[in-house]
Amino acid sequence: MGTAGRGPEAEPATHAFEPDAGAVRLTPETAAPDRTPPGARPLGTRSLTPGFLYGDAVRVLSAWQAPDPGQDGLRLEFLRHLEVHPADGMWRECADGHITASTAVLDASRTRVLLTLHSKVKAWLQLGGHCEPGDLTLAGAALREATEESGIAGLRLVPEPLQLDRHEVRCHPQGTWHLDVQYVAVAPEGARHAVSDESDDLRWFPVDDLPESADEAVRRLVARAVDASV
Repeated sequence: MGTAGRGPEAEPATHAFEPDAGAVRLTPETAAPDRTPPGARPLGTRSLTPGFLYGDAVRVLSAWQAPDPGQDGLRLEFLRHLEVHPADGMWRECADGHITASTAVLDASRTRVLLTLHSKVKAWLQLGGHCEPGDLTLAGAALREATEESGIAGLRLVPEPLQLDRHEVRCHPQGTWHLDVQYVAVAPEGARHAVSDESDDLRWFPVDDLPESADEAVRRLVARAVDASV
């Protein structure tokens, strides 16, 4: 997970969004080139699909219609980060910050949200974390993380971002930033969750009665998730 999310809208998807969905729209010719600086570790040693995830992130953030000026400012900041860090801006190795993906998981009734009590942060957060070498899209990374951390199969992810959030984390000794692209997913009826080894606890909470340790970014995300999923 990697403490991706803390802290806008899309129509709900009508089918499960698979981790590699949308990859057919991106070819190696259109993917972002690997502009690894001389002497740096090649991008291919970090990613199984060099340039694909980077290219998807640039396209998603370029096309996303932010709901307010503050969110649009974050969108532009995330794009500037990727322009400055074309080789490692998606990966946790980037000490200046890196793109992450997270998801607010709602139950089938859209009245409860699944939050994790993160083992390091000791606060209730949405599910999510670092991008991994096999990820082809940001939405796929968000869905993979949500599935892994919830233990719930068949999550239906809205493929467009819901919200962006930038927050400080301790991935590096000197501290760094998560540039989190946040989504919403809906669990199937009767879904049963399972606590992962990255979490101290995992619980459903009423969307209008979140735990005290949930910060304002989480509360904004849940509110937007409910509005987007109805």
